[in-house]
Amino acid sequence: MSPEFLYFVETVLNGLMAGVMYSLVALGFVLIFKASGIFNFAQGVMALFAALTLVGLQTGQIPFSHLINAIFGTDVHSFGWTLPSFFAILITLAIMVLFAYLFEAIVLKHLVNQEPIILFMATIGLAYFLEGFGDLMWGSDVKILDIGIPSGGSLWWEDITRTWVPEGSDYFGMYIDKLDVVAAIVAVVLVIALSIFSQYTKMGRALRAVADDHQAAQSVGISLRTIWVLVWSIAGFVALVAGIMWGAKSGVQFSLSLIALKALPVLILGGFTSIPGAIVGGLIIGVGEKLAELYVGPFVGGAIENWFAYVVALIFLLFRPQGLFGEKIIERV
Repeated sequence: MSPEFLYFVETVLNGLMAGVMYSLVALGFVLIFKASGIFNFAQGVMALFAALTLVGLQTGQIPFSHLINAIFGTDVHSFGWTLPSFFAILITLAIMVLFAYLFEAIVLKHLVNQEPIILFMATIGLAYFLEGFGDLMWGSDVKILDIGIPSGGSLWWEDITRTWVPEGSDYFGMYIDKLDVVAAIVAVVLVIALSIFSQYTKMGRALRAVADDHQAAQSVGISLRTIWVLVWSIAGFVALVAGIMWGAKSGVQFSLSLIALKALPVLILGGFTSIPGAIVGGLIIGVGEKLAELYVGPFVGGAIENWFAYVVALIFLLFRPQGLFGEKIIERV
């Protein structure tokens, strides 16, 4: 095989891996939208907060240490111990479930049957609150997240692909990040599990009923509050997974919350109500932006990856606004 063809294959594979990372964030948006019919603006910040909490627990950092030191004039930052990754993840998950319960009890229960724009504005407020609370609780410095997931290029794969070109060719093997492979496997498992839950369980059907009509769901005995706590807890779990993968890849920093913006085109392509669509949309965006950067970027000055996804999303909004897998809305007058 020619090096040019292998470069193309490498670009596609890395695009698929990047698309999976986008999809992990988009899954949280889909879950909230399916249960409440609103777009959860805070999903990216939830991933950031989960990653900050996980690192803080792992390293034994004292929560609110900066605030404590400023008020009492002390200089304490750590408990002096570290927590195994497994237990840190379990505690972080429990915190995200507690957060879901508190958000429902303090905010959502007062917004039953309100217009979607009201609920959307509530998630904007939640995003800013969580970002400030996370900064106050764990600090704003960049943190390293390590839970033992392998990262870096696969030397085994590079050695194999180096033999696919004629001897003497200027080709050094195909680069595939092991962390991206793990993220792809995790995303596939999540999609399968969430699809089964949504389609074949009683709670999954109740979730879809709540999204269609709050009052009708309550009239047949479905507890709206229970469903909202459940779905926000699941979204918190998905945010934790996304935070782990993105945090391990690029460090836990406050720019991590901006990954929510990259999930928007993924949702527009896949559809706001489709769990598999979140993955397919992410794969299309990931591969498309990598190929565009490789083949079109040199002619337009590069940096196509920054805006390619939004152009594709705009085209979809013009011709298929419900996305590839979204439900087409038909209103009869």
